[in-house]
Amino acid sequence: MPPPRPQRLVLLLAMAALMAACRQPTDPLFTFSSDAPSRAGLVALEDGVLVGNEAGRFLRLDRQGTPLWRVELGREVAARPAVSGETVLVGTVGGTLVSLALADGSERWRLTGQPPVLTPLVLEAGSVYVVAPDGAVRALAVGSGEVRWRRPLPSGVPRPDATRPQPAPVLAGGLLVVVLGDAGVFALSPQDGTVRWRQPLARVLGMEAQGEVLYASTQKGEVLALGLANGQVRWRQTPASALSSPPAWAQGMVWVGTEDKLLLALSPQDGREAIRLALPAPLVTQAVEFREWVLVPTRDSQGWLLALKPREGPPVFTLRLDTPLLTRPVVLGDQLFVLGQDGRVLSWRLQPPKVR
Repeated sequence: MPPPRPQRLVLLLAMAALMAACRQPTDPLFTFSSDAPSRAGLVALEDGVLVGNEAGRFLRLDRQGTPLWRVELGREVAARPAVSGETVLVGTVGGTLVSLALADGSERWRLTGQPPVLTPLVLEAGSVYVVAPDGAVRALAVGSGEVRWRRPLPSGVPRPDATRPQPAPVLAGGLLVVVLGDAGVFALSPQDGTVRWRQPLARVLGMEAQGEVLYASTQKGEVLALGLANGQVRWRQTPASALSSPPAWAQGMVWVGTEDKLLLALSPQDGREAIRLALPAPLVTQAVEFREWVLVPTRDSQGWLLALKPREGPPVFTLRLDTPLLTRPVVLGDQLFVLGQDGRVLSWRLQPPKVR
């Protein structure tokens, strides 16, 4: 069955009539300032979120926006931390990696003199995986910080730009998949770092795993579906001249943003365009699914957050935060958390879509 005909819905957010027509979340809950800008993103917990900022402050907030604890790490927390059970692993741009107790923020161990932590941490089965700016990948024991293995950047491949973070690694299908600059996408064994397969893609924006497929997007406008087991290309499409966001899986489709302020939904079967929506500003992070909605944060200084029902009219609601939204929102049940670039964490209780 061919994919639906692409739609074009121009979201004229500057018009008061549209703003009045958009239903707002029913219950604004809190606004909390971390007192410094942030680019690290939120980490979801069962009862709240974790957030770090440029001042090196790292906090745990509950669902009411109350800080349960805070830790001063001295240097910027630029990459999303990782949580395993009752342990939090967080790194800084100064090359410090710290293990904290989730309950109270007390320190369990600390490594210093490490490479700057710019890329999100991921962990599984007692190991935390760290991608260094030079392309080396390390597996450390969650309980002690001991190095389990280290895989340097393969010889003869381009070195990454050491000043820029790499896309978030993906743990799926028994593999650790990492992006190492223009050297491309590497699937490693989580046990010993052995390279299982490599796909030489340049300028990768990010990845998303769904079932047996790994979706990847690039700045030069490509979206690819790769077999997770072997890295083989199942399909490759170029829906735009330049993309701005990693791919995101929501409502059974693959969503990406473009530099010319469009939101595209692609068929997961063949990558053909199914939906095309105009945005007030580019999407640079991933869209998020909430029941029947797709939540879309945007990059400009007005910081629009849109809630869309695919193929249905104007936004369900719009929120203006007056700060760029550079990281993915978090949804816990019916509660939404958003992190602004200015370091504010904002939360609302969402009204669930009505069942027809």
